[in-house]
Amino acid sequence: MRTEYFQRSRLPSRMASTAVTTSTVSGRPISHKSLPKIVSLFSGAGGLDLGFKEVGFTISVAIDAAAAAIRTHRRNFPRTKAVVADLTQLQPQGVVDHVSEKLERGQRIAVIGGPPCQGFSRANTGAQIDDPRNRLPTLYLKIVEELQRHYIVEFIVFENVLGIRDKKHARTYTALTQGIADLGFDVTEKELCSADFGVPQNRRRIVLSGMREGQDYSQVKPRKRKGIETVREAIGGLRPPAYFRHNLKPADIPVHPNHWTMQPKSSRFENPEASIGDGRSFKRLKWDSNSPTIAFGHREIHVHPDGRRRLSIYEALLLQGFPKDFVLEGNLSEQVEQVSNAVPPPLARSVALAVKRALDRR
Repeated sequence: MRTEYFQRSRLPSRMASTAVTTSTVSGRPISHKSLPKIVSLFSGAGGLDLGFKEVGFTISVAIDAAAAAIRTHRRNFPRTKAVVADLTQLQPQGVVDHVSEKLERGQRIAVIGGPPCQGFSRANTGAQIDDPRNRLPTLYLKIVEELQRHYIVEFIVFENVLGIRDKKHARTYTALTQGIADLGFDVTEKELCSADFGVPQNRRRIVLSGMREGQDYSQVKPRKRKGIETVREAIGGLRPPAYFRHNLKPADIPVHPNHWTMQPKSSRFENPEASIGDGRSFKRLKWDSNSPTIAFGHREIHVHPDGRRRLSIYEALLLQGFPKDFVLEGNLSEQVEQVSNAVPPPLARSVALAVKRALDRR
């Protein structure tokens, strides 16, 4: 990823001279109706989107390559234009085409999202610098730049794993932060832990925010808040889940449509006290502690505190801070992937509130 690509004309500054740039009434908080409309890239199931929706933003367009994730998004965000598309194939102009079907050009919008992180993840011990997924931040910025030609992009939010800042990815990360600035945004970098925002999970992520420069917007400063702190508070007392089988019917799944998990076939589940500890594939949760990052890969979801099975999808959703009425679509592996990749909504909500305060110049 080359920094030079982004050292071009400051499109937001050019657009600032047009008649469509009025963003707030001086001294008064922004109303929900005047908030920028959200375009969500790499949306997944919509954890980040949900946080923004909960504080009054409208999620206008969401794009993701996974069909199951978009089915989930449509179920939980019925008013959003949700698109199944690989952004590497859709390219920036394709994104603009979809956005323009929902929003008139010249409107104030914002772009949020986090590209797939496996190429940067520290858990991926075989990660390579030239992993094709490591080029997705460049694509993200190219999409923002193209959107700036047709809309006023008031802010952007970019989320990813801590590994994106590791030494081997330094050029990519430096080009990303510089690229955001070169597109005309004031950049704020934060390392955030979900446990500080009411989520019973020790999940750390990098969140980059960019506010359109020249507007006297405040800095984006998410505020910590109290909430559920332990695994027991989140999932204690739930009935046992259904186990996956080919003839499983929705009526056979208790409590919630996602309260199912894989059959506990490993012999380790037969004597959990002796054989299940803190290994990566058989990490057993503790009732009175928070959870580590909830899952990784396909089917590699963590072990329930009783040690005799893996967590259900619904339990993982609750440990991620999703509301009880949020439902994932897809098969078991697709649901594991969605809950694993999601931004915890309470953390997303705190980021969204911080952005909203910044727009209000508070």
